[in-house]
Amino acid sequence: MAVLAAVVVTRDGRREVAPKPPAATPRASPAEAAAALAAFVDAVAGRDRDALEALSPAGMPASQELLSGIASNVRALALTSVSARYVNQVGTVSADGSWTGSAELTWQLEGFDEEPARSDVAVRFAPDGDGLAIAGFEASAGDGSRLPLWLRGRLSVARTGDVLVMADGPTSVAEAAAARAVRGIDVVRRVLPDWRSPVVVEVPASAAELDETLGAEPGTYAGIAAVTAPAGDPADLDGPVHVFVNPAVSDGLRRVGAQVVMSHELVHVATDAVRRPVEPWLLEGFADYVALRDTRLPDRVTLGRAIAAARRDGVPDALPTAADFDTRGRDLQARYEEAWLACRIISERLGEQRLVQLHREVVAAGSAPALALGTTTLTEPALVRAWQERLGDLVR
Repeated sequence: MAVLAAVVVTRDGRREVAPKPPAATPRASPAEAAAALAAFVDAVAGRDRDALEALSPAGMPASQELLSGIASNVRALALTSVSARYVNQVGTVSADGSWTGSAELTWQLEGFDEEPARSDVAVRFAPDGDGLAIAGFEASAGDGSRLPLWLRGRLSVARTGDVLVMADGPTSVAEAAAARAVRGIDVVRRVLPDWRSPVVVEVPASAAELDETLGAEPGTYAGIAAVTAPAGDPADLDGPVHVFVNPAVSDGLRRVGAQVVMSHELVHVATDAVRRPVEPWLLEGFADYVALRDTRLPDRVTLGRAIAAARRDGVPDALPTAADFDTRGRDLQARYEEAWLACRIISERLGEQRLVQLHREVVAAGSAPALALGTTTLTEPALVRAWQERLGDLVR
């Protein structure tokens, strides 16, 4: 048996102690991380709750509970095509040997997503026995990585026809969102009767979680009630698109307002305009036109913020631009209302079917609305003048 001991040396009457060998510095092990991820994928594919729970570090009940919740989500959501490839280390290794690694993750909702979503996800590893365990999943602000909702723990899931809702909250939250989506589908089909596609709605627990789910900087969606966005990497043009709800805003809306928000987002799903270079005023104005079409609200309600902004700053010189739709802009809601008014004027002057055709042409060709309007009796300059006059009348 080898014994390590301090060595006492006498030199010129002084006692010196030779230093002990330095303790081993914890290091990241890509091979062990890849093995842990492979075990995670196998457990997900097998719908094996016990195997998933076994991947948590010993003595960390929170991690075990997280993985147990993920097992429930995998079954409730019918997740398929799940893969996880280790990419690299993120940050340094902690004194306890835990560290974070980036993994390229894919996942797909069977029956709802035509293709898998893909995104980088931060995984927290911790030493466990002779290998690594999975302590949890994280969002890394600023690098575009995401924390998909189904990796946050047990979710509430509601299915109704062509609608699937997952919510980080009680079942009532998922069921309420599903009911709004079903009504919203009917609203959209009154204008776009040929639309037929399943809808997925995700409801994080907070605005901060919404930012993390979409890989956005903190505060990006704080003032947005909902957003339609790619479920994975926005650069993946074939990936699925879902509706994401911000409960911090939507919960404060009245029933009609919450329904208009959902119907608006479903227009974006129906027109497949999320990844296409559509002029923002037409993109958002058309969605609001469809969502508000059959409501019985007076203009001073539906245009209330636009009227207030015009009274304060004057009637705008031009239709809203991309910069005007900054999610953190002071008058963001006014810009939406102004865009809606422009689309309503097009419908009044040219008819609803021409508005639908105009939107379809612009989305399909990626052209400017001015080019499409140029083929009608209403040019864009004429539209802007009519829009300014209508807004000016409301201000007076």
